[in-house]
Amino acid sequence: MHQLELHRFRSAELRREAQQERLAREALRQRRAARRAKSAGHGAPAAESHTEGPRRHGQPRAA
Repeated sequence: MHQLELHRFRSAELRREAQQERLAREALRQRRAARRAKSAGHGAPAAESHTEGPRRHGQPRAA
């Protein structure tokens, strides 16, 4: 009986932790979405790419 109680306690604890993590991820997602909407709405430079040129240089480095 003792093992079953420990199992139930641990299972409930894991469910609570998982719920807290889900809530934290959802809050982070909402903050990011709000930040994106705010920057995109005002045409801020932060909504655009930071680099203007190509990602790679034209020629590879010499060995």
